Amino acid sequence: MEKLLHTPEGVRDIYNVECGKKFTLESRIKKTLHLYGYHDIQTPTFEYFDVFRKEIGTIPSKDLYKFFDKEGNTLALRPDITPSVARAAATLFGEEELPIRLCYTGNTFINHSSYQGRLREVTQIGAEMIGDDSVEADAEMIALVIETMQAVGLKEFQLNLGSLEFFQSLIEDAALDEDATERVIELINNRNFYGVEEYLDSIMVKRSSREAFASLGEMVGGVEVLKRAKNIAPNSAGIMAVKRLERLYNVLRLYGVEKYITFDLGMTGTYGYYTGIIFRGYTYGIGDAVVRGGRYDNLLEKFGKNSPSIGFAIVIDELMKAMARQRTRIVYTRKNHIILYDEGMTKDAVALARDFRSKAKNTELIKKDKERLLEDYVHYGKEYYAGTLIYIKKGGDILMVNLVTGEQKEIYKPSKKMGD
Repeated sequence: MEKLLHTPEGVRDIYNVECGKKFTLESRIKKTLHLYGYHDIQTPTFEYFDVFRKEIGTIPSKDLYKFFDKEGNTLALRPDITPSVARAAATLFGEEELPIRLCYTGNTFINHSSYQGRLREVTQIGAEMIGDDSVEADAEMIALVIETMQAVGLKEFQLNLGSLEFFQSLIEDAALDEDATERVIELINNRNFYGVEEYLDSIMVKRSSREAFASLGEMVGGVEVLKRAKNIAPNSAGIMAVKRLERLYNVLRLYGVEKYITFDLGMTGTYGYYTGIIFRGYTYGIGDAVVRGGRYDNLLEKFGKNSPSIGFAIVIDELMKAMARQRTRIVYTRKNHIILYDEGMTKDAVALARDFRSKAKNTELIKKDKERLLEDYVHYGKEYYAGTLIYIKKGGDILMVNLVTGEQKEIYKPSKKMGD
């Protein structure tokens, strides 16, 4: 017997009810994005390596899946969809001066080192607003994230909001070079603020800068955090960044979503292309962010269009995991009807199936095996989320089984008299 093949590490098959629930979740999110006026775009699963090169600022090259085409060009599976959308927008909407709203669904691929069972292929749904650098655009994106979370039935979640401009003002004031900046970001990402202070001390950074970085750990909370941030802002760029966050908060109040916002001024960007506000969405039952986003005002110019932009991506796999742990139901309706029929009843079964399908009813046609009991098919129907089973017996009598309640109802052929 041949050996059964299984999937490589970090990828998985999704099927039956789980797959149905995943698509239900995706369509609900998509509906919300469309409500905000976003238009669908589909970009290729793989691109030239240059689209994800180091200067673009996605992920390290070693974590990309790379391969060659017949001409010897280096290609890469997309680790992130934003650079692909930026490339497409710079090409397709090169002359457009008004804001462009785009949304997408697609799989991304990252060659993680194998730990914690992290998936290497995940589905992301995202939105990008291209060509608008306003606080109102920032607010729309954040409100949209929160509304998508509400639309899928997630009640317990928060959006952490930071500013790379504020963080950058501290870096510049401390005169940190590239290596020192990387080390500081690494320590801050691990929430090791004592370590940051110690490290800055070891490289002779001035005291005011050391104290500012050390206090970032306390710069987490409601809108009151912004007052404290103004006090440690080292220059006008830092103060302007905090003022922008204040203006943003006021617009978010108009959307009625401010209760979901937590400011975190120690937040650093996941991707190197982020430039302004950055945000991550968290919920109970899962450590990783289910949503990541931010402003990337310089990304499109790398593809030939000078256009400030902002976007986010929701990781569907993480969202589903969180919802399962929170026991938040993804309402997946029992859509299928099963028509089971005996030998010789093909004509009736096909006619009924055609009638059902013309009325947009999903219908599965199964010829009954003489060796199998009706119970086997009832069990099958429940297992595969069907709602009703209609059994056309030899002679034309019909048995209807409600697979949700278990109720059964006999329908006799009109020609047949009761008691015969």
